[in-house]
Amino acid sequence: MQITKDFNVSEFECRCRNCEIGNIDNIKKLAKELQIIRDYFGKPIKINSGYRCETHNKAIGGVANSHHTLSKAADIAIEGITPKEIANTLEELISSGQLRIGAIGIYNTFVHVDIRTTIARWDNRSR
Repeated sequence: MQITKDFNVSEFECRCRNCEIGNIDNIKKLAKELQIIRDYFGKPIKINSGYRCETHNKAIGGVANSHHTLSKAADIAIEGITPKEIANTLEELISSGQLRIGAIGIYNTFVHVDIRTTIARWDNRSR
């Protein structure tokens, strides 16, 4: 099911493939924000991880109460753009009122984004 111009609900499905899709309303809200990011960069966004059922989240070492389990988070990458560059651009889009992302986590190969209502920032890149 297409949920924005460039995102399909299947991109957000749990990677275990043994569970039902998460909260579709939250996935739609998240996809709307990701569409803004995609339109800004003019490049496809790869969703490494979207919704995660509790079992899969635990199996891969995800944190308890992860926003992935609420269908509110995605780990994303954009070819040719570093995670730090993506994060800096997200901060600019948030500051200008164009984007509503609560959390940004920077990793070596991707950026975690989620639509929580509080602000959270972290940098888990290896040095």
